[in-house]
Amino acid sequence: MSTHSIVPRKLWEHPDPESTQMAAFKRSLEKAKGVTLPDYHSMYQWSIQNRIAFWDFCWKYFPIIHEGTYDRVTDENARIDSIPDWFPGVHLNYAENLLFTAATPGETPSTVTTLGKEDNKLAVTEVREGDHEPTVNLTWRELRQRTGRLLQAMKAAGVRKGDRVAVVASNSIDTLTVLLATTALGAIFSSASTDTGVKGILDRIRQIQPRWVFMDDFAVYNGKTVDLRPKIAQVVEGMAVIKEFQGIISVPRFRDRPADISHIPRTRTLADFLAGAPSDHLEFLRVRFRDPFLIAFSSGTTGEPKCIVHSVGGVLMNSNKEGRLNRSLNSDAITLQYTTTGWIMYNSCVSALVFGARPILYDGSPFQPDPIVLVKLLEKHKATHFGTSPRWMHEMRKNKLSPRKIADLHRLKGVTSTGMVLSESLFEWFYDEGFEPHTLLANISGGTDLAACLGLENPISPLYVGGCQGPSLGMPIAAYEQVDEEAGQAKGSEAIPGEPGEVVVTAPFPSMPVKFWSDEGGKKYFNAYFARYDNVWTQGDFIAINPNSRQILFLGRSDGVLNPSGVRFGSAEIYNVIDTQFTKEIVDSICVGQRRPKDADESVILFLLMRPGFKVDQQLVTRVKDAIRKSLSARHVPKYIFETPAIPVTVNLKKVELPVKQIVSGKKIKPSGTLLNPESLDFYYQFAEVEKIVPPQAKL
Repeated sequence: MSTHSIVPRKLWEHPDPESTQMAAFKRSLEKAKGVTLPDYHSMYQWSIQNRIAFWDFCWKYFPIIHEGTYDRVTDENARIDSIPDWFPGVHLNYAENLLFTAATPGETPSTVTTLGKEDNKLAVTEVREGDHEPTVNLTWRELRQRTGRLLQAMKAAGVRKGDRVAVVASNSIDTLTVLLATTALGAIFSSASTDTGVKGILDRIRQIQPRWVFMDDFAVYNGKTVDLRPKIAQVVEGMAVIKEFQGIISVPRFRDRPADISHIPRTRTLADFLAGAPSDHLEFLRVRFRDPFLIAFSSGTTGEPKCIVHSVGGVLMNSNKEGRLNRSLNSDAITLQYTTTGWIMYNSCVSALVFGARPILYDGSPFQPDPIVLVKLLEKHKATHFGTSPRWMHEMRKNKLSPRKIADLHRLKGVTSTGMVLSESLFEWFYDEGFEPHTLLANISGGTDLAACLGLENPISPLYVGGCQGPSLGMPIAAYEQVDEEAGQAKGSEAIPGEPGEVVVTAPFPSMPVKFWSDEGGKKYFNAYFARYDNVWTQGDFIAINPNSRQILFLGRSDGVLNPSGVRFGSAEIYNVIDTQFTKEIVDSICVGQRRPKDADESVILFLLMRPGFKVDQQLVTRVKDAIRKSLSARHVPKYIFETPAIPVTVNLKKVELPVKQIVSGKKIKPSGTLLNPESLDFYYQFAEVEKIVPPQAKL
């Protein structure tokens, strides 16, 4: 029996699942369709076997502000790689749905109201690192007024439907206002974080040719204040070749003292730009369901980032489905999603407004001025939902910090974790030491490509150790046996239940990107998702589906799948051993496969980042190999183990395996602007000729 087929320890169960929005949705679906759906899994099966009826029901159930009607939901027989249209005839606006509410669930809301978003109710909270500025709270009236004023200034400056507006800024109220004003006009928003390098910024925004770029004038992170004006000047220079580009709007990081940018060409202060607004009148251009409103960028860790264009209807539909049903968000919710603006989780952060929830926008390090800053914020603002990463939980555990002992977290209903694989040991730490037992730990996975989850939580099923609780409604996924990447499109076949495979989506879904920007003929889009298997979406993750608990175990990126002697496994399995059995000596690790043109087989190399006072020696190598052999199998044991001075991570602290894999396999790469420490890659080039440097203790 596969280890992925055993039912693991149960950690959580809702005390009253029938009281949840998910259960209410299920009851309505059962009544409307005349079916009986005993549990979440049976509802999921119905949703993928009756996709058109399911999405039609969702559209009529969720209170989405719109106009127009549709004759058909989509072409049920369309191939997934044809990127079929959804809900043709429907028009809607992203910002309108964040700022107002449809009167009732239904196909055509008769009025737009402020229900749950009353004028004097708090809408959003902004918190900055340290004591540089006080917390800022805006009511719904104030947020609408700010959006209206910026919208009118943009309109006066020539922004129209389809134009692109980019930001290079922090997670702030100002950035949120740019998003709302841009999308209210039917223009397209895109964002990057301020710690992205100039090359990384230009690699992104030059592709999308924005009319305006909003950039913070300063940044504060990890206790350091950085003057961004030299970066602004370099971006202006780099954008000179873009004819659509009108200039940069300098956004003051410190509101009481905007930086002097008079010496930077084609740059205006935000105050000067807003002076062009004739009023603060709000208006919304309702666009087609499939019209673009957001361009998200892939990490670009090994090349030019992909410009992924998302539709307003697809994202709003999915936000309602996941937020209301899986995450139990409503107008009483208070959310804290730790994210930069350069990650798809920024969209998740601000989309809390759809439900009348209040997002806490945090700008700064999650460990400054102390490691428990986010825990304190959760308590202070009485947060109900917290979004974080395995890396943050790893740091809490490593430093023997228990959030539930530090702060009163009884209001916290859910914690979502994403960005990398969440180890089984962190699941157990969460409930045994970290958080209150009533809190649902949601290990979610999906991402930038989908603007959706493939695996996520749900409040009506038990939670077991490891993986995602289950698949997302309406998203038919499977684990496919891997095929030779050089063979071209292949007819995929599902892996044996419980065995690892490539995660695919086997039918179209509303939040598929409508296109990649600057992708004539759609070749980049096709190669990214459809080139490996025929007529399915390939996500690029390595998974196993437990046939008993029905959990989805994400084992790592499939492009980083380890494959020595034809035995495939994910790096997450190795990390779990290191994270649970060697916390005293090892800070972190990165495990990659090496296969150079001359190699007949792949070798697994494990790099260890040691704590001060410890080093990789023969004794440690033996202990690590023995632990991996006993916990997993002899086939999982790395061929080589080395010490490393640094592990490459993105600016979101996501461990990056693929560049290391390519480097040790003999390739030269250009570091992406999204890497926080691109210089760390230099260390790994020596291992392309590993035989010349193998110390005795690293030999198998």
